[in-house]
Amino acid sequence: MKDQTVLVTGGAGYIGSHACLELLQAGFKVVVVDNLANSKVESLARVQKLAGKTLTFYQADIRDKQALTDIFAKETPDTVIHFAGLKAVGESCALPQLYYHNNVYGTLVLTEVMNAANVKQLVFSSSATVYGESASPQYSEHFPLGAINPYGRSKAMIEDILRDLSASDKLNNVEKPWKIALLRYFNPIGAHDSGMIGEDPNGIPNNLMPYVAQVAIGKLTQLSVFGDDYPTRDGTGIRDYIHVVDLVQGHIKAIAALNGEHFAEGECKAYNLGAGRGYSVLEIIDAFQRVTGKTIPYQMSPRRAGDLAECFANPALALAELNWQVEKDLDDMVNDTWNWQTKNPQGYQ
Repeated sequence: MKDQTVLVTGGAGYIGSHACLELLQAGFKVVVVDNLANSKVESLARVQKLAGKTLTFYQADIRDKQALTDIFAKETPDTVIHFAGLKAVGESCALPQLYYHNNVYGTLVLTEVMNAANVKQLVFSSSATVYGESASPQYSEHFPLGAINPYGRSKAMIEDILRDLSASDKLNNVEKPWKIALLRYFNPIGAHDSGMIGEDPNGIPNNLMPYVAQVAIGKLTQLSVFGDDYPTRDGTGIRDYIHVVDLVQGHIKAIAALNGEHFAEGECKAYNLGAGRGYSVLEIIDAFQRVTGKTIPYQMSPRRAGDLAECFANPALALAELNWQVEKDLDDMVNDTWNWQTKNPQGYQ
């Protein structure tokens, strides 16, 4: 692994920055491509400080084919981890064209450049939002897909594109076919335990945990809990939360699988990355209050359209084939979120 170069799109973002740190610590050479639309270059400065190693950074948009082509020619990566993309469900409903252009077209350009450079190993940052509603709250990889918002549909479209790419190489008997891991995230939260890197959303957070943390520190006044009449143990929605460091370890394991003999040439496989258990909104609030000693004011609000009552992963395939499972629990997630928030009340600013 020490002589392998991994190109990370969106590497300055929340998950990307944690992945870059783990990659450097695992001995990889790291090249980051990020347009800084929803990330800060300061995160990469801190990653390098934590790792005691350097990475290479290019401020570029993955839709800029010439810029990408030049980067691939100069850096000759072995594998790509593709995080770059817009990711707010609500915004995707308001601005669907932006999401399809950025996420889907951006991935088309990236894979065209990879193909031309003969770089055929890819770990794709997908999402549990590709799944539709199910009779079972525990989602397995073989469940039918049926995303219910433009963000999720953009991820599902990309998965289709990548499966078609793999299939075409098999059909054409290409000497070096694609090997692709599709990693379907559930709900990443937490931060590195140093408190030096973490989630720094632009504006008001879209996700529960950073919102709770900003209420706890006094940046926001109160939390809205959307729906208290779901058929769950306390009436609030239940989701599978996973520590971001556990999540990025899944990417290291995926690269090892792509490099190994058990991942067949021309294969494109999906894996759930989740804990396999769910916590309700009220359980998250209670855990945050217990761990931090802070009171979290909240109000009950009506359900949001499209929200499921309960959703959590079946992570058995990732354990069996990637030798991956979560190591950190809810208290770790809360502790590390609060450590990051208190040390960086204004984020990377």
